[in-house]
Amino acid sequence: MEAEFPHKLGFLFTPKRYKIIRGGRGSGKSWGVARALLLQGRASKLRILCTREVQKSIKDSVHRLLSDQIAALGLESFYEVLEAEIRGKNGTSFVFAGLASHTIDTVKSFEGCDRVWVEEGHAVKKRSWDVLIPTIRKDGSEIWVTYNPELETDETHQRFLTSDDDTEVVEMNFTDNPWFSPVLEKERIKCQQRTPEDYDNIWLGKCKPAVAGAIYYNEVVKMEAEKRVCNLPYDPMLKVHVIFDLGWNDAMAIILVQRSASELRLIEYIEDSHRTLDSYSADLKDKRYNWGDVYLPHDGEHKNIQTGKSAREVMQALGWSVKTTPSMSVEEGIRATRMTFGRMYFDKTKAARLVECAKRFRRTISLQTNEPGAPVHDEYSHGADALRYLSINADQLTNEDWGGKIAYRSLGHA
Repeated sequence: MEAEFPHKLGFLFTPKRYKIIRGGRGSGKSWGVARALLLQGRASKLRILCTREVQKSIKDSVHRLLSDQIAALGLESFYEVLEAEIRGKNGTSFVFAGLASHTIDTVKSFEGCDRVWVEEGHAVKKRSWDVLIPTIRKDGSEIWVTYNPELETDETHQRFLTSDDDTEVVEMNFTDNPWFSPVLEKERIKCQQRTPEDYDNIWLGKCKPAVAGAIYYNEVVKMEAEKRVCNLPYDPMLKVHVIFDLGWNDAMAIILVQRSASELRLIEYIEDSHRTLDSYSADLKDKRYNWGDVYLPHDGEHKNIQTGKSAREVMQALGWSVKTTPSMSVEEGIRATRMTFGRMYFDKTKAARLVECAKRFRRTISLQTNEPGAPVHDEYSHGADALRYLSINADQLTNEDWGGKIAYRSLGHA
């Protein structure tokens, strides 16, 4: 049968292990994939998994999109649309699942799939890919991914950057869709006029400097424009101060920073969990830096029930000069970080994870009022907390040696 497709989607009918389509709104990539899968499922018996990172109900899936395309293609007599599945008369089946809810054991039920369609692929985490890809191993099986990039560092975006022997990567935007509707054109122009800062991501599929609603969004934009993520070699003439955000089950976050005049050089970032302070201390001392002070959050004064000692007492016993971060509310600390962010330089390799935390640190959003609330506590908030503690202590960091001298060195060109 004949069906209309954007020209760029012709490759969907040529065998390839990975077929990646990325781009902005109105490109036609999702309905094109839906059409291609429905036609291939009509031509031969296929088992097709439609998935995304999180699917709380069938409403979160592409079930409705497939149903609409069945009607548009006139395939109602061939496909039976059920509440949670779509079946073809030849035995083809479409099933729907969220990746985050599966483990290595439970995802084995998808071993016999011929096609996997991963929608909203930008949100799929490394763990989900590591579970899914080895499971889809049937001869001739294919994994199709559609997404609009969010950050350059997103797992999916980094995993499928370019085409190769196994992978075809296609970029599609509204200019590639001959059936781009007048309604969408009005929305596109409105976005361009009212929220130009979002336009390139929404409509052109370009990566954002930070996630939507990021607390330090503007600061990150300025940081990238000023190229303050760069090579930052350790300067032995400057003290290295250690900023802790304490954690055990949650991550321990540690920033190693040198100060030169007003510049704050974040030369390294360490994040780990379920490790004792003495192990971190040993690793730090192995670096043989010109050490300054250790700054602990206020809970570093609290005594541990098991040991009877506080983090401050432990670090002092290990030979460190320890100071406590002044008590300040989270919101006051965020304001201090915004004011201090322009002084920060990040090593592009050793502090890359900390930059990622700054880009992804965001607030909760009320479902009732759509208003922002307290910061989200997640895998990125620990690094953001360490940044906050650094900002609070920034003006206390010195390069004084035993003789009372202070050394400052210009950053120059990294």
